[in-house]
Amino acid sequence: MKYMKKKIWITFLAVGIIGFVSACGQSDVVGQVAKTSFAAVLEAMPNQIEEDEINGGWSLSAPDSSARFIWSKDYSKSPIHDVMMEFDAAPFINAGLDLDKLRQGIALENKIMLGVDLGEDELKYKGEAAPSEAFNQLVELYRESIGYHEVLDHYGVDLGEGNKFEWAKDMSSNDKDIVFVVDPAIFMEAGVSPEQVKGWTYADVEIKDKTGKPLTVKKFLKPFDIE
Repeated sequence: MKYMKKKIWITFLAVGIIGFVSACGQSDVVGQVAKTSFAAVLEAMPNQIEEDEINGGWSLSAPDSSARFIWSKDYSKSPIHDVMMEFDAAPFINAGLDLDKLRQGIALENKIMLGVDLGEDELKYKGEAAPSEAFNQLVELYRESIGYHEVLDHYGVDLGEGNKFEWAKDMSSNDKDIVFVVDPAIFMEAGVSPEQVKGWTYADVEIKDKTGKPLTVKKFLKPFDIE
């Protein structure tokens, strides 16, 4: 009887390990392809990449320079956020935005900044802290921040409160190679008429909730076709 219990426990443990490995394998696929696809975006937009000394990291600007995605080189030294997007406030102001009604820290010098703090990790590099290497550390250390959007065939970084920066898994078959995704709630609460925001598309976006159930939500989108 004791042997049988032990055998059952070993079998249960083995099944649990297999399930865990399978889950890790699936996560690794998303993480690895997120790295390679983001590297492809960087390679396709070399003139849009800059070292951002003020924010302690790297930035990837939209082709029209109206928005930037910024990721830190060293989370222990990030002055504002570890990952964030920055974009022009003017279109929102012209659509009714009252900057005084936004939370402190979101608006600065006619720019809107939305992002998250991931931790206090002092990132270490084998070589130079290149843009792709800094991004790879983001994926490895904070895998939960990386997602896959099946509808658009995009990978993305979660910037908190429904905001994301997304890029195509395969730019050759996608007309939305990079997309800045902004949740409209805080802007509407601060007076913005969403349909009047120029340069952004106010549209329905299909996502999945925490249980995997499809859900349609409104977002501001700024997509760009690179290739």
